[in-house]
Amino acid sequence: SSKIRNMEVQSADGVAVLEDCIGFSLTKTISKVEEKLKKGVLPDCQDDDIIARVGNEMGVEAQIRLLKAKLRVTQEDLANVVFECRKKDDENQNLETRLKDTEEENTRLQRTISLQQSQTEKYKMLSQEANKRNEGLQQEVTALEKVLQ
Repeated sequence: SSKIRNMEVQSADGVAVLEDCIGFSLTKTISKVEEKLKKGVLPDCQDDDIIARVGNEMGVEAQIRLLKAKLRVTQEDLANVVFECRKKDDENQNLETRLKDTEEENTRLQRTISLQQSQTEKYKMLSQEANKRNEGLQQEVTALEKVLQ
């Protein structure tokens, strides 16, 4: 089918074909149009009135071929835009899933941190109590040593 498409497109000179649109980027195209609109310059659509400019110079069959070629290019552009949108939707879905997983992991880690902090406090208190008991026992030992001497 690509051979047939290439043969059909070859009959319509001066029309962009899919190979010309390989580097197509929806984001870049939108950015360029937005920049022109901000500057107050409307995007030029010179090829929109191509039939009006050359209509008198070509026959009806040639005009139909040209319009069919232009329609194919527009459909390919649309397919590219739809593909880009689906790709972005998939990417957004993946990012949302990753975000949800990250938030769950964060919640789990917060619980772990809280538990570890409470255990740390508990062990600090036990350590302080043990140190006090140790000091008391040291004083007893010292007192008993004096009694033995």
